[in-house]
Amino acid sequence: MARTIRFHLDENAHRAIADGLRRRGVDVTTTPEAGLLNASDEEQLAYARPQGRVIFTQDRDFLRLHAAGVPHPGIAYCDKDTKSLGEVIAMLVLIWEIYDPDEMENRVEFL
Repeated sequence: MARTIRFHLDENAHRAIADGLRRRGVDVTTTPEAGLLNASDEEQLAYARPQGRVIFTQDRDFLRLHAAGVPHPGIAYCDKDTKSLGEVIAMLVLIWEIYDPDEMENRVEFL
């Protein structure tokens, strides 16, 4: 497993978030890049889990999966339209800077 947080952005995440994270040296994949457009949330987790990628989402369905005990490498959640793109990027960078992947496993961080 990687020694630093890596992210996977779900289908609803703005591309500028991936661009902003990459400019800061963060390893990021996106749903379109991974060929997962229209994939279920379970398929998104199945993609992220073996790579140890924390999912960034604004989709509450991931919170339901977490509550149901579905294992995941971590979820960073933000309600849609509550933060600017810059704020989201800054908060994800903070997660990347302070947490180890093991600390994020099966954890939800609310932005």
